[in-house]
Amino acid sequence: MTSTDLPIFPGEREARCPFNPPAEYTQWREEEGLRRVDWNGHSVWAVSRYEDIKTAMSHPAISADVLGVLQGNVKREGPGAPQTFPRMDDPEHARLRRMLTKDFTVKRVNAMRPDIEAMAGEFIDAMVAKGQPGDLVRDYALPVPSMVISLLLGVPYTDHEFFQTITGKLMNMHTPPEEKARASREFFGYMLELVARKEKEPGDDLMSRVIREHVQTGELSRETAAMNGVILLNAGHETTANMIALGTVALLENPGLAALVRDTDDPNVLANAVEELLRYLTIVHSLIARIATQDVEIGGTLVKAGEGLIMNLPAGNWDPAFTADPETLDLARPARGHLAFGYGVHQCLGQSLARAELQIALPTLLRRLPELRLAVPIEDIRFRNDMSIYGVHSLPVNW
Repeated sequence: MTSTDLPIFPGEREARCPFNPPAEYTQWREEEGLRRVDWNGHSVWAVSRYEDIKTAMSHPAISADVLGVLQGNVKREGPGAPQTFPRMDDPEHARLRRMLTKDFTVKRVNAMRPDIEAMAGEFIDAMVAKGQPGDLVRDYALPVPSMVISLLLGVPYTDHEFFQTITGKLMNMHTPPEEKARASREFFGYMLELVARKEKEPGDDLMSRVIREHVQTGELSRETAAMNGVILLNAGHETTANMIALGTVALLENPGLAALVRDTDDPNVLANAVEELLRYLTIVHSLIARIATQDVEIGGTLVKAGEGLIMNLPAGNWDPAFTADPETLDLARPARGHLAFGYGVHQCLGQSLARAELQIALPTLLRRLPELRLAVPIEDIRFRNDMSIYGVHSLPVNW
C-alpha cells in the first residue's frame, strides 16, 4: 500500500537546528499509537518511542526480511540467490553472522588501534600539506574508515573512489530506482571479482578467511560471500565517516565539549563522550525497516501481517523516557543503551570498530589541530537530508 498523503520519512532537520531530529518526531512520539508515514513510496508505521523500537526490533513476529517487499533494488530470486545477513531472521541470520563476527570482536579491534591512530595522523598531515581551507570529509572523515575497512576486508584502498561513489548513489534517497539497481549490480560484480581473486591469491583479511573457512567447504556460496562483502564495505566506511564529520561540527559548535575530548587522558571519559555523540546525532535515520509476519500490537497500534515498519531511531534516542534532557549534548551523561547501532540480534556487527575509530579520530584531530574551526558559517554547510545516512556533504575547515 502506498500513499502520497502521508508525511515523508525521514523528515528534514531544520537548518537552524541541524543536530535536532525533525520537529514532527516529537509529536509522533507523544501521540498515542504509531504514525503512518511514506517511506520510499511505501505506507509504513513509524516507530518513534524508545521502548516501542526495542519491542519491535526484538519481537518474533517482526521480520528483517524486507527485500523485494519494502526494498526493491535487490531481490532474492530462488534458493541459490545471494543472502544478506542484515535482511535475514534467525536461525539463518545467526548462522551467517557468526561467520563474520571474529573479525569485529573487541579483542581484534583493539589490536587494530595503533594502525588506526597511524592512519589518522597521516591523513591529517596530508590535509595540512594541501593548505587551508581543507575539506574534512574528503581529506579525513571519509578516508580514515575507508582505509580501515578496506584493509580489514582485503579490498584494495586504491579502489576507494569507486566504492565511495557507488555508495553515494545507493544512499541518496533521490537516486532513481533503476539507477540504484544498476549501482547495486555493479557493486556486487566488483565484490564477486574480488572473491575470485582471493580464492587464487588469499591474504590476511576477512574475505580470504571467509572463503577459506566457509566458501571452499561448501558452507557458503561465492555470491553470498560477495554480497555480504558489499554490505560490510558499504556500512564500514559510510556510517563512521559521517559520524566523524558531523561529530566534529557538533564539537566545534560547543568549544567546552571539544576541549573535554581534546584534553582528557581517561579512555572511559572519551568512550562515554562517543556514546553520547552517537545518541545525540543518530545518523542512521532511514534504513531500519521491518515487516510484520503476523498481526502484532506495537505501541498500542495493531500492526497487521504484511505491514511494514520503520524504526525512527533519532526520535527514540531523544525520548525523555530513555534519558533526561535529551536535546542537550552532555558528554558526561551515561549514554549506553542508545539505539544508534540498533537493538537486539540485528545490532550493528561493526559497532566495536566504529567506536574505536571515533574514539581515535575525534581526539586525534582536535589534538593535532587545536585551532581547528569551521571555514564557513554553519548555515552554509550542506547537511545530508537527502541521504539515508545523515551527516554533511563537505566540511570546509581552517586550523
